[in-house]
Amino acid sequence: MSLPLDLIMFGALIAFILLGYPVAFTIAGVATAFALIGWWIGDFNIQLMGAMGQRFFGVLTNPVLTAIPLFVLMGVILEKSRIAEDLLETMGRLFGKMNGGLGVSVVLVGALLAASTGIVGATVVAMGLIALPTMLRNGYDPKLASGIVCTAGTLGQIIPPSTLLIILADVMSNAFQQAQYAQGKFTIETISVGQTFAAAMVPGLLLVVVYCVYILVRARLFPDDAPAMKEHVDQPSGSEIAGAIVPPILLIIAVLGSILGGIASPNEAASVGAVGAILLAGRRLGISTRLIVLATAALLILAVAASVLPVRLQRSDISAGGYVLAAIYAGLALFALGVVLRILKAAFSDGLLKASLMSTLTVTSMIFATILMASFFSLVFVGLGGEDRVHAILNEMPGGPTGALIFAMLFVFVLGFFLDFVEISVILLPVLIPPLILMGIDPIWLTVLIAINLQTSFLTPPFGFSLFYLRGAAPKEITTGQIYRGVVPFIALQIVAVAILWLFPIIATFLPRWLY
Repeated sequence: MSLPLDLIMFGALIAFILLGYPVAFTIAGVATAFALIGWWIGDFNIQLMGAMGQRFFGVLTNPVLTAIPLFVLMGVILEKSRIAEDLLETMGRLFGKMNGGLGVSVVLVGALLAASTGIVGATVVAMGLIALPTMLRNGYDPKLASGIVCTAGTLGQIIPPSTLLIILADVMSNAFQQAQYAQGKFTIETISVGQTFAAAMVPGLLLVVVYCVYILVRARLFPDDAPAMKEHVDQPSGSEIAGAIVPPILLIIAVLGSILGGIASPNEAASVGAVGAILLAGRRLGISTRLIVLATAALLILAVAASVLPVRLQRSDISAGGYVLAAIYAGLALFALGVVLRILKAAFSDGLLKASLMSTLTVTSMIFATILMASFFSLVFVGLGGEDRVHAILNEMPGGPTGALIFAMLFVFVLGFFLDFVEISVILLPVLIPPLILMGIDPIWLTVLIAINLQTSFLTPPFGFSLFYLRGAAPKEITTGQIYRGVVPFIALQIVAVAILWLFPIIATFLPRWLY
């Protein structure tokens, strides 16, 4: 009887990650060791390793995944340009006079930052440094305040655009194609990033509503846990509110609207977002607001006019009017480019450009190193019979498709205590998802269920990343135990949101079906 090397391999991966070894190197080391052991005892065909180059090339040239660096750059620039500070200050002054108002303002700011930056760590740290001390000074329960900050930061993983949703779109699309091939279908459908973003939009807003309702109800039942602001602050004026909220909202509309409307691919939308983030950063760098507005207007006019009145200079029958339009388009583009270059020059002098590029390079390298090594790991895992074992477990699960889905969700939830969302997405899901789709489960609905489940992994002790981020940014009087206890009610709310989505799948499916 041969050893279950696939199960031992998966257990070894978790064990070495818990010991604190770097994730990407751990994945590669475990995969290499078990490939050699399997080859030695005759359970692994070493010729499968010949597929490694093709798999790596496929990852690095994947048009979906190449949008990640630009989205990360967009988020990092916005984080470095201190947009969070403006939002938190304005929303805190707006809602602070009501019980639970500060908590609600933190959640709403988290939602806006999620849709404009999508970076969990930056959001949690910013709110931990700015909002958490304010909440404590005004008498908030330390556990509740910590839980609010951690949870609001994780909204960046479920509200598009987010790195998690981009990775999930690629993983789910591949799994959906495998399931269709297994059914004998060769005219296949795919799942696009736009469909994934559309499916996650309403559930993400649902989570925001659930969090806000919980905070307000708790403030009503236990006023001492979330009192109104004791500090005297003036209500923000309409212009102050607009100045803080309108720019990120316009950026969100430009990025998400272009994807959901089918105007731009994810890569093109990410480019729009990066340029928009640079223009927003110009305000912090002393560039004239009027100049930034004019550059933004020039880009908008160029985008609309070029789509309505396209000019193709290579055509032999182009009219004089075509040349005039081409000159106008070139002038608009050059003007906007000049403003962007001026902002970049100021960002270079300020140090913001170097810091943003270094952060983008670090995050992107970590993500792609993990994805590449996970591709290696999954190849060995499949070669050792792991895929067949997972299929057999799900097919034999009592309760049919419902039982299999419950088991899969619980398994992902438990792994979230120990593994990051990237490892779960690119190691486990490619072998877990195809049999579920073959059982008739809607892939779009399944994508959002898994996304919310994976979002919870940022909150679950002992390895939830949001907990670590807040521990580093929180005041000394906040203990680690208070942070851990503070997120427990919000983890329960995440489970409630999954249950609502389970009972009413239309919440996730109606928007992508309507748009696509």
